[in-house]
Amino acid sequence: MNIIAAVDENWGIGYKGRLLVSIPRDQKHFREETTGKVVVLGRKTLETFPQGMPLQNRTNIILSQDKSFQVKGATVVHSIEELLEELKQYPSEDIYIIGGESVYEQMLQYCDTAHITKIDHSYQADTYFPNLDRDPDWEITADSDEQYYFDLTYTFYKYQRVDK
Repeated sequence: MNIIAAVDENWGIGYKGRLLVSIPRDQKHFREETTGKVVVLGRKTLETFPQGMPLQNRTNIILSQDKSFQVKGATVVHSIEELLEELKQYPSEDIYIIGGESVYEQMLQYCDTAHITKIDHSYQADTYFPNLDRDPDWEITADSDEQYYFDLTYTFYKYQRVDK
C-alpha cells in the first residue's frame, strides 16, 4: 500500500484546512501516481477538493466517523477495520493514502511505500505527516533531481519500509 504527501522542512502538510503550497509539477506527480487507482482520504481532506467532490478517474474511499456522511461517487467507511476490509478487494500496490493528518497517522503502519515531495522551505503549519527520516522502519530508495518552482526548491522522494 502507498502513502503520498507533500511536506515542508518540518514535515508540515497543511494550515487551516489548506495545503501549505500548490506546486503544479507536484500536482502533476500526484495525478500520475493516483489516476486509475484507489485513493483513501478523510472527510476534512475531501472538503478541500473543488466543490468538495471526489477525485475523478479514481476509486475514492472516505474515512469518516460520521455515520450519516455520504458522498456521491465515493465509498464511505467509518473505522479503520471497515476500511481495511473494503481495501481487500483491491491490489495493495493500487492503493494510495492521500490524507489528512489523522488518516496518515492511522494508515502509515499498513503502507510499504511512501511518495514524499519535500519542499525546501518552512511554512506555518498546523497539520503534519509523520517524519519518516526519524523512523528506522523507513529508508529512502529513490529521489529526483532538485526541482524548482519560482524561488522554491523541492525534491521527490520514494521511501520503502525496511524489511526486518
